[in-house]
Amino acid sequence: MAKTGSNFIPTMAALALSTAMGGCSTVGRVKNAVIGGEPAQGSLLTGYIGGAAADEPNAVVVARDVLARGGNAADAATALGFMLPVTLPSRASLGAGGACLAYQPGADSPNKGAPEAIMFLPVPGGAGGARPAAVPMLARGLYLLSARYGSRPFAEMVGPAEQAARLGHKVSRALVRDIAAVNGPLAGDAQAAALFVPGGAPLAEGQTLIQSDLGGSIAQIRTVGVGDLYQGLLAHKIADASVAVGGGITVDALRASLPSLASPIMQAAGSDQVAFLPSPADGGAAMAAGLLALSQNSADQQGAYVATLNTAAAARGGASLPALPASTSFVVVDRKGGAVACAISMGNLFGTGRIAPGTGIVLGASPAARPAPLYVAAIAYNANIGAFRAAVAASGQNAAAASGAITLSSALSGTATPSGPEPGRANVAACGRYLPGDPASCRISADPRGYGLASGG
Repeated sequence: MAKTGSNFIPTMAALALSTAMGGCSTVGRVKNAVIGGEPAQGSLLTGYIGGAAADEPNAVVVARDVLARGGNAADAATALGFMLPVTLPSRASLGAGGACLAYQPGADSPNKGAPEAIMFLPVPGGAGGARPAAVPMLARGLYLLSARYGSRPFAEMVGPAEQAARLGHKVSRALVRDIAAVNGPLAGDAQAAALFVPGGAPLAEGQTLIQSDLGGSIAQIRTVGVGDLYQGLLAHKIADASVAVGGGITVDALRASLPSLASPIMQAAGSDQVAFLPSPADGGAAMAAGLLALSQNSADQQGAYVATLNTAAAARGGASLPALPASTSFVVVDRKGGAVACAISMGNLFGTGRIAPGTGIVLGASPAARPAPLYVAAIAYNANIGAFRAAVAASGQNAAAASGAITLSSALSGTATPSGPEPGRANVAACGRYLPGDPASCRISADPRGYGLASGG
């Protein structure tokens, strides 16, 4: 066993106040009491609950449990997003950044029934350091998602991750594969080696991993507030610890780095509309180009792939793309048709390859030192009837956008089957007869070529 030692106002003002103060499986339907049309906290829903798909199974189970207890898509995505730093820190530690699309049907929803982007892309942590690190943006991004779209207290969604870090969880094949790819460099950091390569042997699937320091950091976020990570005691702890491992993160950089809301790129798909992540997440524009190419010739997947590469390269001012870093993705849909699709990255597999001592946080690589990945996510909906149609998020270096486009094209044509060129991987949720509408038409899938999980019902 490896060891190491309310309610929220959904506005940016509330976020600022808080930060200042503080493969594939199906799980059957769950049944229990429902009070007044909504489940009491702790009881289980009757009937269709929605579902989640991600590249790491433990995180999906947490999201499913939130949905089963009446949480909405944003609640479940927040819980899933916080679980990934515990169960897949190679691609989505607290040191990561990324972007999400959120959708809630109805004119009274936060964005009046249209999808909205939550942007928390990584920024440089400072000017110095032998291994320049990014500002940890994941927690602030998930807080904004929760504050604007969630229905349950943020601290409640953080709790499962804290428990898993403190008490341990069974290591999944997804994490084992990532450790195997870089176990040599990981062994160069004493803390990373103790966690992921204990005694010189990489962790094995099913082995218990306890991360006490990370559990303490997550507990600080849960009890004091997410702001503590950016300008409180935890911020100073991270800044001091990052210096020790060459990360160079400053408290000023932590304090200044805020997530934002943005309008997605929009594209018609028959009677539906598709929202893609906007710039500077150029994987969105690349995915849109791939979907457009497929709408003209659905059989030409290679042509769609080329379109995604050319679009991304043009957005970056080049003729071609360099080799891009690893990332991960997930999608969540709830019983009312709310949906979240997210793409997360460390800027490199295990980021800088270093853990900030005493925090348990694997530091992400600075975007000043590495090329940005293609952050790929999209949500399709019907504006006329106010209903969800499909959500796709994808990863896989240069093939991420093509995998997202090919999978979304499949979903819109009636087959929610993740696909695309290697090493692309996609997660998808789709309702052929919309949601609200016919839950029986809904399917959720994780890429069968990966080691993730899809769970819903």
